[in-house]
Amino acid sequence: MDNSQNNNPTNSNAKPKKRFSFLWLYIVLAVGIVALNFFYQSSSKVETNWQEVRTKMLEPGYVSKLVAVRNQGIVEVYLTNAGAKHFEKRIGDPASFGANEPHFYFTIGSVDTFERQLQDAQKDTPSENRIYPTYEDRPDYFSGILTWIIPFLIILGLWFFIFRMLSRGGGGGGGGANIFNFGKSKAQLFNKENYVHVDFSDVAGLEEAKIEVREVVDFLKNPAKYTELGGKIPKGVLLVGPPGTGKTLLAKAVAGEANVPFFSLSGSDFIEMFVGVGASRVRDLFKQAKEKGSAIIFIDEIDAIGRSRSKNVGYSSSEERENTLNQLLTEMDGFSTNQGVIVLAATNRADILDGALLRAGRFDRQIHVELPDVQERYDIFQVHLKPLKLAKDFDSNFLAKQTPGFSGADIANVCNEAALIAARKGKEYVEKQDFLDAIDRIVGGLERKSKILTAEEKKRIAYHESGHATVSWLLEYASPLLKVSIIPRGRSLGAAWYVPEERQISTKTQMFHELCAILGGRAAEDVVFGEISTGALNDLERANKMAYAIVAYYGMEKALYNTCYYDSTGSSEYSFNKPFSEHTAQIIDQEVQNVLRDAYQQALDILREHRTQLDELAGMLLKDEVIFSDDLERIYGKRASHTRFEALDLKTEAEEAKEVAEGHVVEATETDGEMPKVDEAVEAQDDKTEDNAE
Repeated sequence: MDNSQNNNPTNSNAKPKKRFSFLWLYIVLAVGIVALNFFYQSSSKVETNWQEVRTKMLEPGYVSKLVAVRNQGIVEVYLTNAGAKHFEKRIGDPASFGANEPHFYFTIGSVDTFERQLQDAQKDTPSENRIYPTYEDRPDYFSGILTWIIPFLIILGLWFFIFRMLSRGGGGGGGGANIFNFGKSKAQLFNKENYVHVDFSDVAGLEEAKIEVREVVDFLKNPAKYTELGGKIPKGVLLVGPPGTGKTLLAKAVAGEANVPFFSLSGSDFIEMFVGVGASRVRDLFKQAKEKGSAIIFIDEIDAIGRSRSKNVGYSSSEERENTLNQLLTEMDGFSTNQGVIVLAATNRADILDGALLRAGRFDRQIHVELPDVQERYDIFQVHLKPLKLAKDFDSNFLAKQTPGFSGADIANVCNEAALIAARKGKEYVEKQDFLDAIDRIVGGLERKSKILTAEEKKRIAYHESGHATVSWLLEYASPLLKVSIIPRGRSLGAAWYVPEERQISTKTQMFHELCAILGGRAAEDVVFGEISTGALNDLERANKMAYAIVAYYGMEKALYNTCYYDSTGSSEYSFNKPFSEHTAQIIDQEVQNVLRDAYQQALDILREHRTQLDELAGMLLKDEVIFSDDLERIYGKRASHTRFEALDLKTEAEEAKEVAEGHVVEATETDGEMPKVDEAVEAQDDKTEDNAE
């Protein structure tokens, strides 16, 4: 007989084990308490008061006996047969009372008061007919039991409740439901029975990263292919990149592609309020992985436990996080062998990770997952556009060009927001304008048309945004304008959208032109109104950072030529000394002021030279509230330089193969405007880009 069938929980013949429920215990205890209470209070005696006893029972001679229970503060009244017959309507059948069962009872304040009242009531009664009470002290067993057992039951119930809650949270994927399994790993296991429905075909873009990650999967599928040549399988792969670029999605694809057990958890899952739990969970995690033979461990946001010990001034040698990190370092590359287990981790803060964690032998490879370029954005859009109902004439090429700097998560948000906007407007299909509104919504925020602006404020904002648009349009290397709006969005009163050229390096002239465009808004206020306002706060912040980078980081100014004070390692983060002297600091400040002054002066000169067109553009903006690049082209003419990707016809490999099979020829055409003069390296890069597009 196959034992695996008997152990299979999905076997139809196997009867599920019945688990004891503490709810039944609680019900039995509650019923017992109610029964005891009913038993001790089941007497049929009726409550009355002293006045009724005196006038209606004692004076007519219906009372046979009075029993004062001192510890309970009551007096029990026993009636004669005639009295019981007289009060039959109140007490019921007199025959149901025994010889030792009272018919009535009433409460008293004190025994002395009761005796005095009784004497006063019988002062005229002959002594042989007087009723003399008897006194008793009866132990209240029920109250004693409740006083002792109820606190115990409350403590016991709280004990079971807390431990059951801890068992649910502390057991994790490998911890079971035992309250003592806090040290067990909380990793979620994915295997053949519980696999992830994501593979590399679901990951658009990231081609270089996918190549390296595919190799990791191949290491585990075909280890002999690499070990026969004397090579060793890497022990760790670190995915590094900005948020939303697809690091976790790549890990999901690895889990879906690999035919080995995949353990997934977050760095914060190791941290617990109990001392030693983190290190214990690391040991248990690697123990489970080694038992599987070949396995992949994915730790998302590893910076939660891998923070550098030297950079963190609050780090203590006895801190729980450091103990967890030390155990992780030992498990990845320590004294014991760790063959067949690959650690895959992701973080967007690689600069703060501990150096011992990043050394060779632990994380042998670092895969940088960067923001997608224009072609990769096009591929990502194709994935997220599939579930949407698009208009028939919809062209998705423009989306990749309209979203420079967007991550994969941003693109997914754009598609979802466009669908919501179309549904809000009652449309049957998602159109181009819905995507443009979604991009504006994500970049600039929600439109606030209800925000009240005075005519003077609106005019100043219009000239401010027109200044940005004019300077950026007339300077050769500034980012080309897409549209300008003076409709308040979020916290801004106006906004301008640009399509920055996606270049890998920038020259001093290119950065200087960008700086002029940033300062164009304040320069326009200075030219038109002769007075500046507070509306340029964000512009000044960006301009100062860019000017400081030109001087102190890139060494582009003659006073500090080829000098760089940028520290990419972050090792001086907590240093008390600056990397330059006070004299150098004064030079940096002066050079930054010179760069900003020159950029501002050039912006002023451009706006004064084109004052007529500036007024026309501002008037159009005041009238329509939104203007586009076509309006600027109509006012200023063709732009000297435009984005290099405007002529690209973006297509996926599948679409290109289909068109080749159909005999179609796709060519990239140049823009109508004259292309700027560029050096040979850039021209070669342009030729290569156009060849790729073809």
